[in-house]
Amino acid sequence: PSPWNQNTKLLHIGIKGYDLPATEQKPANLVFLLDVSGSMDEPDKLPLLKSSFRLLVNKLKPTDTVSIVTYAGNAGIVLEPTKVSEKAKILSAIDTLQPGGSTAGEAGINAAYALAQQAFVKDGVNRIMLATDGDFNVGAASDEDLKKLVEEKRKSGVFLSVLGFGQGNYQDNLMQTLAQNGNGIAAYIDTLSEAEKVLVQEATASLFTIAKDVKIQVEFNPARVSEYRLVGYETRALRNEDFNNESVDAGDIGSGHTVTAIYEMTPKGASGQNDPLRYPSEKEAGLAQDSSGEYAFVKLRYKLPVESTSRLVTQPVTDTNAVADIVQAPEDVRFGIAVSAFGQKLRDEDSTANYPVAEIEKLADSAKGTDAFGYRAEFLKLVRLAKGLL
Repeated sequence: PSPWNQNTKLLHIGIKGYDLPATEQKPANLVFLLDVSGSMDEPDKLPLLKSSFRLLVNKLKPTDTVSIVTYAGNAGIVLEPTKVSEKAKILSAIDTLQPGGSTAGEAGINAAYALAQQAFVKDGVNRIMLATDGDFNVGAASDEDLKKLVEEKRKSGVFLSVLGFGQGNYQDNLMQTLAQNGNGIAAYIDTLSEAEKVLVQEATASLFTIAKDVKIQVEFNPARVSEYRLVGYETRALRNEDFNNESVDAGDIGSGHTVTAIYEMTPKGASGQNDPLRYPSEKEAGLAQDSSGEYAFVKLRYKLPVESTSRLVTQPVTDTNAVADIVQAPEDVRFGIAVSAFGQKLRDEDSTANYPVAEIEKLADSAKGTDAFGYRAEFLKLVRLAKGLL
């Protein structure tokens, strides 16, 4: 049952990629494409960027390769492809980075792809790690040209991930789009703790792909559900016909990577946002006496990294998956619902607007669990600060 609306239910879908053993992790060829323009001359930008990439280097294996390209005015190669066994050389190159100049991303990204091809590892990880504050001037090329470049280079096996730093001019939509087109992740790093989470704790999920073009489709049973909405994921939506289209690109799942989706649904007969239809569809009419016990049917389609044909996994959602009260749901489900409720409340555009922040805090606190790295406690701190503002 939804904690903010007595007429609706929440459907929580969780997917987790299997953990790839260290012995099976393929060698990595990484190119750090780093923004050192004048706008990066702030404590939460270049200094944090340098510390963050030091953490990542210390996570890599000696056989992995690192290159460094900077862009500001003109692109510069700071470090040619270097094995991590020469860690001191790589860390020294990071330490020498200084801010200055205007941003010229086009030259930098071309230089980064050239280095990635130079050190290309067949059947390995070949990835550019773009780090910027979002003031990304791509020269003569437009944002659309840049997206096409990233998408074209993806076919060669060189992928792109984006790390955002600082505030004020961060272009989240562009960074998300670049990462999606480049088969990579997009993450925003504002503290060293967040850098440790993204680049150390979740490094295998970020670097080692176990499935590509992963698509999730949920079909709701009209005999039991009259309305539904997906909470969040606005930039990840696919058309229905794209699900079975092998040529349509989608996101990747890395080793140990988790994905959570939450739907809010109105059961048949309950009061919803829309008036009941006078004329039910043919499908609804045919299912009027449906006794399957299914609320929905979840389909997951994915390709193995070396394959071009997708595989299909399906899972019905039935009454056996339901709990009578939210307190009976597992910790991860309750915490995920608290996070989604908080995000929706900040947007102030749906029924969660009337859900008290104190209740969100209570729900999250009850589901904090072990919280080994303090990430859930950090979220709770944000919620408690918001109590005085909302």
